[in-house]
Parts: sequence; C-alpha cells; structure tokens
Amino acid sequence: MGNKRFAYLIVLTFIADSILLIAIQINSARNTKELIRNNNTLLHELRSSNHLREIDRDILGVESRIRASIATNDTTHLEGIDQKIDEVEVFLDSLSKDNSDEAEEKLIHRLSVLALDKKIVKEKLLNRYFSLGNMDDKTSIANPRARIISNEITSITGQIYKIRQIQMASLSKKNEEIGNKAKIYDISLLALLVLSGSIIGFHIIRQFRRQHLLIQELNIAEKNATIAAQTKENFLANMSHEIRTPLSGILGFTNLLQKRTLDSTATEFVSSIQRSGENLMAIVNDILDLSKIEAGMMRITPGTFSINGLVNSVETLFLERAKEKGLTISSNIEQSIPDTLIGDATRLTQVLVNLIGNAIKFTHQGKVTIEVNAKSQTKNQIILNFKVSDTGIGINKEKLVEVFERFKQGEDSTTRNYGGTGLGLSIVKSLILLQNGDIEVSSEPEKGTAFSFYIPYNISEEQLNAAITINPEYFKDKTNTPLRVLVVDDNAINQSLMEHLLLQWNIDFNIVFNGQEAVDQLAIKAYDLVLMDIQMPIMDGYTATQQIREVLKLDIPIVAMTAHAMAGEREKCLSRGMNEYISKPIKEEELFKLISSFGLENAKQSSKGTETSQIKFLYIDLTYMKSISGGNTVFEQTVTKQFINNVPEHLQLLLSAYENNNVVIVKHGAHDFKSSIAIMGLLPLLEEKLDVLEMMTERNEESKKALEEIERVLHLAVAEAKVFVNIF
Repeated sequence: MGNKRFAYLIVLTFIADSILLIAIQINSARNTKELIRNNNTLLHELRSSNHLREIDRDILGVESRIRASIATNDTTHLEGIDQKIDEVEVFLDSLSKDNSDEAEEKLIHRLSVLALDKKIVKEKLLNRYFSLGNMDDKTSIANPRARIISNEITSITGQIYKIRQIQMASLSKKNEEIGNKAKIYDISLLALLVLSGSIIGFHIIRQFRRQHLLIQELNIAEKNATIAAQTKENFLANMSHEIRTPLSGILGFTNLLQKRTLDSTATEFVSSIQRSGENLMAIVNDILDLSKIEAGMMRITPGTFSINGLVNSVETLFLERAKEKGLTISSNIEQSIPDTLIGDATRLTQVLVNLIGNAIKFTHQGKVTIEVNAKSQTKNQIILNFKVSDTGIGINKEKLVEVFERFKQGEDSTTRNYGGTGLGLSIVKSLILLQNGDIEVSSEPEKGTAFSFYIPYNISEEQLNAAITINPEYFKDKTNTPLRVLVVDDNAINQSLMEHLLLQWNIDFNIVFNGQEAVDQLAIKAYDLVLMDIQMPIMDGYTATQQIREVLKLDIPIVAMTAHAMAGEREKCLSRGMNEYISKPIKEEELFKLISSFGLENAKQSSKGTETSQIKFLYIDLTYMKSISGGNTVFEQTVTKQFINNVPEHLQLLLSAYENNNVVIVKHGAHDFKSSIAIMGLLPLLEEKLDVLEMMTERNEESKKALEEIERVLHLAVAEAKVFVNIF
C-alpha cells in the first residue's frame, strides 16, 4: 500500500469511527436520560407506596380519634383531624395528577370521598356537642357504617398499593432493559474502538515493515549507485587519460614544430594539424564535461584569485587568434571591483574561454569586448556581471531560446560552416548555474551577439598584490644555478615533449618511468621539484607521493601532471600530499609558472646608485633586464653586447629577405626578432610592426612601412645600448 492510499485509509477510518462514535454516544445519552427518568419515577412510586400506607394509618387514626371523642365526650380528640384530612387530600390530588390509569383514578377518588366523609362526621359531632352538650349517644360508637368505611379505606389503599407495585415492577423491568441496552452500546463502542485500532495498528505495522524493507532496498540501491558512480568516474578518468595523452603529444610536438624554420607548405601543414588537434581537444573536453555534469561530478572548488589577472590572461590567450582574423579584442573591468576574490577561477575561465572563443569564431570583422562590473556589492560579497559581446553574424530571435540546449546551434548550417558540437553553451550555462549565477543572451543578425551572466563571489579579506612577472628567458640564462627537476611519466611521447620543453631552459632534469623509480631516484639524489604523472604501472603517482612524504620524509614540491579532467582531481592531489596540479596537454607558459612558483625564488632586485638610474633612454627599456639580472652587472653587460652584435645582423638578413620577396624567411625573421628585442624592452614598441611582417603574404605598402619603422627604431636602440655598455 502506498503512502497516499495509507493516508486515505487513516482519514476514512477516522471519519467512520467518528460517525459511529457520535451515533453510539447519542443513543447512550438517550438511554441514560430515560434511565434517569425511570429511576425518578420509580423513586416517586416508592415514596407514594410508603405514603399510601401512611394514609391508611392516618385515616384509621382519624376514625379512632372520632370514636374516642364520642366515647369520652371530649372535643380535644378531634383536634388535628382537619389537618390530617387536608394532607391526605393533597397527597391524593398528587396521585390523581398525571395519572393515566382509570381504575386507579376511581379508587383515588373514592378514597378522597371517604377521607372527606371523616371530615364531615367530625363537623357533625362538633355541632352536636356545641348544641346539645354531648357528641352522640352511645350507639354511635358501634355504628356498623363506620366499620364498613374503615374496611373500604383499607381495601382501597391496598388496591392502589398493589397497582403501584405492578407499575414499579414494570419500571424496574424497563430500567433493566435500558441498562442492558446501554451495556450493549458500551460493548459495541469498545468493540468498535478495538476493531478500528486493530485495523489501523495492523496497517501501521504493515506500513512500517514496508518502509523498513524500502529503506533496506534504498540502502542497497544507494550502494549500487555509489559503485556505479565510482565506476563511471573511473571510466571517465581513464577515458580522459587515454584520449588526452596522445592528443597532448600531438599538440605539444606541433607547438615545437611551429618554432622551427619551415617552408610555407610545411608551415601550412603544421598549422592545420595544430587547429585540428585543438578542435579535437575541445570536442573531447566538451564531451567529458557533459558526462561529468550529468553524473553530478562537476564540483565548484572555491579559491583565491585575481579577477584582473584572470581576465587579462584570458584576453592574452585569444589575442593572437583575434589578430589572425583581423579583429580587436579588449576588456574593461570596473575600477571599484576588489581585485582579490574567492571563487572557482577555473570554472570562470572555462566559461569566458568558451564565450570568447565563440565570439571570435562567429565574427569576421570588428571587435570582441569583455566587460566586468559589479551588479551588487556588500562588505563580504560581490555579484559580478560579465558581458562578452561581438560584432559577428548574430542569431535569429526565434533561435535565441535554443542556444543553451544541448546539440543546438544558432543555425542549421552553423556546424557545417563553423564546426563544433553544440555543447559549449549548454556546459557554460550548467557551470554558471552551479555557481549560483545565471546567463542570458541578446542578439541581432549581422550586428552581433552579447552574452551576459552574473556569478556571486566572496571578497577576500586580504587583497593580494600583483605577482612579479617572470619571463621564461630568465631560465635560459646559463649563468644561473640550474634548477634540478625530476620528471616521472611512463608515456614515451610525454617524455619526449617534456625533454624538449625543459631543454630550452636552464634546468637539470632526469626522467623516470614510474613511481617506484622516482622514489629510488629521490633517495640517492636531491631535486628542487618533481613533476609527477598520476597513472603509471608498478607504482602510481599517489602511492609514490605517499612514499616520498612518509618514508623518505621529503618536503620537496610535487606537481601532479596528468591527463585527468575530473572534478575534484586537484583536491584529490592536494589531499595526497602534492603541492599543485597541472592538466595535460601541458602548455609551456603554465608549466613555467608552476616551476617559477615552486622551484625558484623570485629574483631580488637591488637598488644601485649608479649612473644608469639617472639616464632616460627614448627607445630601450632596461626594466625587464634588471628584474631578472638580480643586480648581476656581468649578465647585463653580456646581454647588452649580444644585442648590439646580433640585432644588426638579423636586421640585415630581414631586409635582404624582403628585397628578394622571400616571405617565409621574412615571417620567421620577424617572429625571431620578438624574443631578440624583448630583453631590451623594445617589444611593446615594435610588436605591432613585427606582426604585420609575420602575417604578410606578399610585399605591399603596409609591410614596407612597417619594415622601415623597424629599421629606424633598431638603429637608434643599438646606439642607446652602446651608451649603456659604456657606463660600465
């Protein structure tokens, strides 16, 4: 029986019992009332019967007193007779009142006449006494009529008494019947209560038993669901690892290839591989994210982050892609917003990356803007409102309601023309809702689209200062003490990728294949940092970390390095003793940030009262070089001399390639110049001009002017660099 039916049964039983109880109570009250009335009548009859005996005695007493007064000729015996007769009359009137028995009524009437006759006889005697001086002659005492009257009075009272006895017997019998009836009602009521209580009790016990069985079944189902969820999580983790690992290798080596000098055809091929790999990785990420959301494993992990730094990082991430399409991308953050907030920066980044990526994909000309302002703010909390808008193809109004649905895109031709799975915006909305926010969209075809969403964040009590930016070039300086890094990974492709990345830096590293080898290596050699894969044969990363912490007693920083993309993976790594988590495919910038955070101390700048602090150069900017030199003047001299010697040669090669219309060499030369001039702070000044040369397909007026400006600035910068060297 279901809970609903059981509730109905209880209500109906209560109503039926209440109706029966009321009916029984009414009958019981009626019987009780009748019983009381009969008892009162019976008591009245008893009193009347007793009174009848007294009447018989009183009338006979009156007769005796009359006889005595005649015999003694004394009137004092007649005193009180009238009062007695009156009392008898009153009683007889009360008996006659409400009396329905005709025979009894005749007897009462006759008794009243006889009683009145005694009163008349008494009056006659008094009159005779007052007129003749005596009551009667002696014959009056033996008057036979008086004897007859006395006998008649006794007979009448006996008959009335007998009738009253019969009535009392009838009343007693009726009382007995009423009592039995009331007893039956009481027994019925008790039986009804016991029966209804038994029925309800049976169903309650039955319901409790069913609930107990259901609870047991639910416990079993919950355990099975937990096992199924764990199995699904493990499956997703394995799939994530198995799919991402080869993709990470492809993208990693593609990035390395792009840094080499290639002809135009090879460059096009590598770019195609890069784009395809990134698209495939995006699709895999969407599918895995969707699976995590459906499985309830997508968790929000609060942490402290800089909103300005996050937005700037995302903007920088898309800067090159926007330039490739001829778009401008900009961001604007309201100045009143506190910089350091508490929330899930990873999920916010994922949302912004998805929205900005879509904006660039569907915009052919114009701009993409990111706006951040405060929707509301209290002392400890702020609701940030984000708006990502573009000037792209837009969305029809009738399609706006579908954009957040899975596998839905703005137009049927979108997938064919632009690619994608139609999952991105659905995942974005799910992530925003998980963070107690919401999202909406407004758009107009051919004019652009704007996505607006808000998310509440807590305001950090301690506002962090912006971290000092350290350029990867710092690690390439061989004059510094090399950083000792242990790489633990069983995948050959990942090993090759890490080797190529770390060889570019001033890092002394070793690579081992599993956790056991890592523990053995750390037991015999000291390292500054461990990059630890998670899934490995013989001993996985978690077990190896536990051995390092508990057996070797080492506090060396350990960074988890895995293709897992599961919710809570970072927390799991930290709980097992690791210091941080980086997901594959590993990007050089992210890896560098982790290494700089855990493996190196920030370079300390020392203030010097030298003449260089007094010189103001127009072109070169020594800020960056001094930030990484740490006051090492030998390093500053070496780098500056390399700049003076190498830049003119590179510039000449660039000019020659441009004159010979060798576009490939021009593009590579312009790209290489970015790193060559960065040390002297010239990149902000020449980056836009170098971008023109790097993206050129043929010689034109714009590229010519850009090259002329580069040549002019570099000549002047070399001259300023020579002045700087002469100071030493």
